[in-house]
Amino acid sequence: MAKRSRSGLKHKRQSEKRRVGNQAVLSRLKTLTKGPLTSPDRLAQALSELDRAARKGIIHQNTAARKKSRLMRKPMTDTGKRGNGKTQTP
Repeated sequence: MAKRSRSGLKHKRQSEKRRVGNQAVLSRLKTLTKGPLTSPDRLAQALSELDRAARKGIIHQNTAARKKSRLMRKPMTDTGKRGNGKTQTP
C-alpha cells in the first residue's frame, strides 16, 4: 500500500535518493574488487573505497574487513587477466 501522509511521502523520497547513491557506491566497489589487481595503487584505491563505504554505513564494517582481507591475499597480475594463485607449468 502506498504511503500517503506527508511524512510518508518524504520518507519515500529520501529512501529512493539513498538507494540510488548506495547503488552507485556498491557498483564501484564491485568494479574495483572484482577486476584484476594490476598495481599497488589499484589495491590501495580498492581498500580506501571499502573503508569509505563502511564508514558511511553502506556496507557493514565486518564485510569491509573480510573483502579487504581477501583482496590482500589475491595475487598481483602483470596483465589484464586475473591470477588464480596457482603457478602455471609450461
